[in-house]
Amino acid sequence: MTAHATLHTLEFPLALPPAPGEVVEVRPGIFWARLALPFRLDHVNLYLIEDGPGLALIDTGIDNARSRAAWEALIDGPLSGRRLTRLIATHFHPDHIGLAGILCERFAMPLMMSQTEYLLGLNIRLDPSALRSGPYCSFYRSHGLSEESTEIVLGHGLDYLRMVSAPPKTFQRLMAEDRVTIGGRAFEVLTGGGHSPEHVMLYSAEDRLLIAGDQIMAKISPNVSVEAMEPDGDPLGIYLRSLEKLKARVPADALVLPGHNLPFIGLHTRADELIAHHAARCAAIVEACKVAPQTAAELVPVIFGRPIDDPHQLVFAFGEALAHINAMIRAGRLRMGSTTRGLALEAA
Repeated sequence: MTAHATLHTLEFPLALPPAPGEVVEVRPGIFWARLALPFRLDHVNLYLIEDGPGLALIDTGIDNARSRAAWEALIDGPLSGRRLTRLIATHFHPDHIGLAGILCERFAMPLMMSQTEYLLGLNIRLDPSALRSGPYCSFYRSHGLSEESTEIVLGHGLDYLRMVSAPPKTFQRLMAEDRVTIGGRAFEVLTGGGHSPEHVMLYSAEDRLLIAGDQIMAKISPNVSVEAMEPDGDPLGIYLRSLEKLKARVPADALVLPGHNLPFIGLHTRADELIAHHAARCAAIVEACKVAPQTAAELVPVIFGRPIDDPHQLVFAFGEALAHINAMIRAGRLRMGSTTRGLALEAA
């Protein structure tokens, strides 16, 4: 995910995040907790909604010792005496579903999420070595990644397993336009793609509130990556279209509860910023390719303004470079050729 400046027109009703072991009430009966992450993006937001005698949970954090301890502090502290009634996972990424198996078993609660996201997480667990197969290795090397960097990218599936507990054996499917009642609140299920294929969001028209996960956040753009299993995919196009759909469905003054950063008001403004942000990246790629043919690996510092040395960030940066490249090829602004350095892009 990429941090960048946002326009001053966003509003932040809650200036400070909850401290470890605490929750903050963002609307009557809707609570915000935050868990630490061992990455450059150092936190994830969780939400809890009054649900009869208990609380429905949105997302979990990763599975590590620090997260488990943080959950014990929440259970013994502000959640003392309350049971969790159900878990709604926005998507399959480790920081959002890492503790799903453990928490669902502990509280005997169902997991609710989209089918695509559930099956993707399950697929990595069932066959993690598939991500290191010959065709995937060839894909990354052909785009200019070094052998060392390719090994880092291919090891991402094993990293996933280290951060995600075994998921529940069953789940309840959520689909776009479903209606979910939590306590006395009615939520519409919205789905978006690009960051993950079938990312779930919950929108309450009565409360003018969107639980957005990672689909839209105030200060960072969600990672939008091409994966080796779908080398010609267009996640950027999918993501940009999802932003337009959000603008059409959710009012500009809705309170957005994101997976990271602070809750904010100004969804339409933020969506427009993200659209402009990706347009600028596409333009930078085309300009670089006018000077000389560029491999995807060579375009990473062009897009991000610096070399990416952190292995965790490299996985996302390279996939994001490919997402912009594929979008520009589809738009007729780039064409792919072959050089001794690998597949290279030229301005069309």
